[in-house]
Amino acid sequence: MASLRALLAEFQAHLAHERRVSRHTQAAYARDLEQLAAHLQKLSGAEPTLAQVNKLTLRRWLAERAQQVKPVTLARQLSALRTAFDYFERRGLIANNPAQLLASPKARRRLPDFLGVDAARELMEAPSAAARPEREVLRDTLILELLYGAGVRLSELQGLSLGDFQLDARGPQDDSVRVLGKGNKERVVPLGRAARRALDAYLTVRAAFAHPKTGALHPTALLLNRFGQRLGVRSVQHVVQRYGALATGQARVHPHTLRHTCATHMLEGGADLRAIQELLGHASLATTQRYTHVSIEQLLKVYDGAHPLARS
Repeated sequence: MASLRALLAEFQAHLAHERRVSRHTQAAYARDLEQLAAHLQKLSGAEPTLAQVNKLTLRRWLAERAQQVKPVTLARQLSALRTAFDYFERRGLIANNPAQLLASPKARRRLPDFLGVDAARELMEAPSAAARPEREVLRDTLILELLYGAGVRLSELQGLSLGDFQLDARGPQDDSVRVLGKGNKERVVPLGRAARRALDAYLTVRAAFAHPKTGALHPTALLLNRFGQRLGVRSVQHVVQRYGALATGQARVHPHTLRHTCATHMLEGGADLRAIQELLGHASLATTQRYTHVSIEQLLKVYDGAHPLARS
C-alpha cells in the first residue's frame, strides 16, 4: 500500500497541474498535510498510510493544532484536508470521506487595515523626499502607485513584465495592465494618470539597474534590483515598509495595506461594489463587502467625534 506521503505528493501534483491553484496555496496545503503525516507517524512510529486516517484521528490532530494556531489558520488546514480527501475519494482510494464529517471552526474575519487619504498622499510622495539614487526613487514610486492606484496584489506586482502593459499613445485615459491573480486567473486593471506618469519616468532609468560588473539586465521583468534581475517579494515589502515608516511614523504598512486602502477609498468615493470586485479580482463579492464594514466603522468614528448629539 502506498504511503500517505506518496499519495499527498500525487495530490500536490494534481493541485499544480490540473487545478492550477496558486503557488501560495500549494505551499500552504503542503505544509498543512505534512504536519498531519508527521502527527500520524509520531503516533504509530511508522510511515503513515491512508488506512490510518479516520474521523477520530483527524479530530485529534485538529484539536492539537487548535492549541497552537489561530482560527483562520485552522480553517485553512481543514480546507486542505477536505480538498485532499475529496481527491482521494474521487480516485476510489477511500470509500468514506472522513474529512467531510468535520465541523468548521468559527473564525471572525478581521477587518482590513487601510490608510486615510492624507496618509496615503504622504506615502505616495515619500520616495521623492528620500535620499536615495534616482533610479530607486522612480522605481519605488512606481511600486507604490501600482499597489495603491491599481490595487494589485504583491505577487501580481512582483510578477509584472514589460509586455503586460497596454498604453494609449494619446494619453492615459485607456491605459491598462494585465495581471496574473490567484488561481492563475488573468484580469485587466486600469492605470490611473499618476501610475502612468510613474511608469513613464521609471522606464527612462530602468536600464540603470544593469548588473554593475556584467551589465546583465532582465529582458522582460518590470521591477529590477541592483543586479538587473527581477525584484523579489521581500524587497517589495521592504520598500513599502520603509516609506510607510517615513510617511506615517509606523512600520505596520504592508503591500496589502495599500490594496485595502485603494478599495476603501474607491468605496468612499462612490464606486460600485461590483466594480471594486472586478478591479481587485475577488472571486466572491462577500470578500469585497468587507470594505463596506470598514467604511461604516470609519463613519461612526467621524460621527462620534463631530456630531453634537454623539458628544452629549
